[in-house]
Order: sequence, then structure tokens, then C-alpha cells
Amino acid sequence: MESLGKLIRLLRKERKMSQEQLAKQFGMSRATISGIENNTLSEIGLRKVEAILNGFGFELTAVPRQSTRPTLDTLKKVNFHG
Repeated sequence: MESLGKLIRLLRKERKMSQEQLAKQFGMSRATISGIENNTLSEIGLRKVEAILNGFGFELTAVPRQSTRPTLDTLKKVNFHG
């Protein structure tokens, strides 16, 4: 979530909006916007983050992480012994 908070701050500042203005636009408190941007909220609803990103013309998506360790399928394809 830390990178989302940084992105939201960047987008807000690019549009010369205050945290208060952004909060008002989405029916949230300024403290909530601050918490999202600074990654200090213990829990944040994805709907809130999604609403803000959608408002800036972005879409929230999930992508698989790249594993630091190879999978069995990857190891089979490499063919270490051949």
C-alpha cells in the first residue's frame, strides 16, 4: 500500500489539490487521505483507494508477484542436466 499512497500524493499534488479538497471530493476525512498517503492507517478499505484512483483516471488491478525462487515448472524448463 505504500506505493499506492505515494502515487495518490503525487497525483493530488500534480492537480494542485489539498488533502482537504481530495477528502471532500470523495466523502472522506483529511486524516484518512493523510493516512493513505503516509501509509499510517492500520486498515484501509480498498473501495476508498479504488475510488480515489478512479477519480484520477487510474484503475486498481492485482498482478501476480514475481517469485524470487524458481517454481518446479521453471526448473524443469531450464534442464540443468542437459
